[in-house]
Formats: sequence, C-alpha cells, structure tokens
Amino acid sequence: MAGVSVAEHQLGLALALDCQRVICMARGTSPELLALQHAAEDAGLQFYIATNVRQLGGLITASDEVLVVTEGLFVDPGSVTHLFESRAPVVLVMPVENALAAGFERIDLNRAAAGVMRVPGELMERLQELPPDCDMISALTRIALQSGIAMREVPSGVRIGANWRLVRNEGEAVAVEAEWLAEQVSDGRQLSPGASAARLAVLTFGTSLLQAGNASNMLSLGALGALGLSAVLGWFGLVWIALIFGAIAALLVESSRLLRQAERRARGQMTPIIPRADALGWLVDIEIGLLSLAAIPRIAGESPISWAFPPIMLVLLVALIPNNLTGSTASWFRDRVLLGVILALAALFGHVQIVVEVISIGLVLAGLVLPLRRKD
Repeated sequence: MAGVSVAEHQLGLALALDCQRVICMARGTSPELLALQHAAEDAGLQFYIATNVRQLGGLITASDEVLVVTEGLFVDPGSVTHLFESRAPVVLVMPVENALAAGFERIDLNRAAAGVMRVPGELMERLQELPPDCDMISALTRIALQSGIAMREVPSGVRIGANWRLVRNEGEAVAVEAEWLAEQVSDGRQLSPGASAARLAVLTFGTSLLQAGNASNMLSLGALGALGLSAVLGWFGLVWIALIFGAIAALLVESSRLLRQAERRARGQMTPIIPRADALGWLVDIEIGLLSLAAIPRIAGESPISWAFPPIMLVLLVALIPNNLTGSTASWFRDRVLLGVILALAALFGHVQIVVEVISIGLVLAGLVLPLRRKD
C-alpha cells in the first residue's frame, strides 16, 4: 500500500497514539518483518516478535495499556487518535450492516468489531486459559467486552472512502491503494490545467510508481533531466522548445509533490521545512526567467537591469502573488506548466517581452482585486 506494507501503515498508528513498544504476532521472521522492525526502531520504538500467546504474556505486564490492531486493518492515524483522547479502555465498533461484507467480525446483533481497541494489560493473562490455536484478536475482544470495557462506535464520516478497510490480499490492496491515492491528491477544488494534468498523471501511473518504492525520487530526477535539457536547448537558441521542456519539468515537479505527500502520509512522516518540490520549483522559476530573458532582444545602450527587469519581475510576482490568494484562483496563478506553454508560444512568434509584461500586470491586478488569504 503506497510502497509500504499495511503493517508499516499500522506502525504510523502506533506512533500517533504514543505507543512505546510494538509486539508483532507472527509465525517467525521474514524479510518483510525485519523491514518492519527496522522502521519501528528507526522511529524510536522497541520491537518484539511473539510467536504464541505464552510469549506475548511474557512481554506485557498487568500495569501496561495495550493498543490492539487487527491484522490487515488499513486506517488513517489522524482518524483514530481523537477516538482515544480519553485514557479509558475502549473497544471500537461499527454498524454490522456493511462491516460483515468488509471482513469485520460480528460481536452482537447490531455491531461488529472495528479492528482497534485499547485494553488493560491484565486482560492478556486470560488468553493463557484458551487453546493455543485460538484467534487471539477475536478472543481478546470478547474478553474485553465481558470485562465491562465500553464500546465506542466509529463515526460514519471516518469510515468513508478508502479509510478503515481490511486488506486481506493483494487484489484488495491494489483496489484500496488506488482509491486512497485519489483521495490524497484531490482537495475538491477546481484545478488549473497544469495541476489537473499532474493529478491525472499521478492517478494513472502513481500506484505503479509507489509500488516500486521510489516514486517521488524518480519524478524529481526526471524534472532535473528536463531542466538540464531545457538549459541546453536555450543555450543553442531554441528558446521556445526549451520553454516547453521547462513546462514538462514543472509538470514533473508538481507530480512529485503529490506523490511525496502520499509517501509521507503512508509512512507517518512530517512535512519538512522546505519540501523537495519547493526547491525544484525555484529551479523551474529561475529557468523560465532566464529563458524569457534570452528571448528578449537587448536594445543598444540599454542597461542590463532594464533589459532583465521584465523577466525578473515576472518570476518574483509568480512566486509572491499566488501565496496571498485563496481558492482555485491561486492554483491558476502558480501554474508553471501553463506559464511555460504560454511563454513558449510567445517565443515561437517573437512576442515574449509583451507577454511577460502583460502577465506581470495581470498578477499585480490580481493581488489588488481578488480576495486575499487571511493571516492567522
């Protein structure tokens, strides 16, 4: 799922709920399990493997609080944490109607277990009384309910879309991954042509790239390659073609941004202060500015600053104005793909300077007239 196992997604849930140790019930070690162990230890968690209930009992004391997650449960950590705001033990449940078809276990006439619960460690001792081949999660759920632990229904708004699903085989993983990725790259707003093209590319090829495990890296390298080719073409005077490759680089940068967001969400990683896509976006801006400058003839006796002023102002305004606008308007004004295509057409017909000046004036007017983003 998005380049990492479902168990690693569950590791993000353990981190979000401030767990200190992870105990994985497994028949034995495997390369996938070792990868999970390394991921847990890199995140600062202690990691243990238990092959039977007896080993599990030796790792948990009566004073522990135990978060129990069902095998194969795929859920966004952000949708779970608020359900455990109180420190009281709780068993999460959901209405039985659709839950049974989705693979969740019925616990009474109207409810099914939602696959996550918090129980006191002392209940784990009662598992020792059961046969060794019992379903531990199912048995522990019933022990918890018989002990009087409260049930809490997962809100319907949390269970929509690709969230809160049981992934039991590769086919289900592929289907849920495609639905989940679509949710990650869509913000519900009308997008500009470049952003729409990037979203379509991610939805078309994103799942394959994520499964390869280096999706955003591949796209970032592709963007750098397109920028390098654009610079070479510009050096040889093929400015309009160079600007087309600049637009392609911008498309790859936006696609890498969307995929990197999905990768960070899957791994529970925080957004860095300066995302890689932002740094690549600055390179695209510089490239567009230099190519625009190369397409503007310098008049005899004209100072360098007068000659360079229109492209410099365009690059600065494109970086500044969209950050202060709201809604889909900002998406249109920060669309480097669209900007690159417009400037490429202008260079083809020899009107780059006038187009640069018109776009710059439009950006200034947009900043003066359109609704601005409120500052908190």
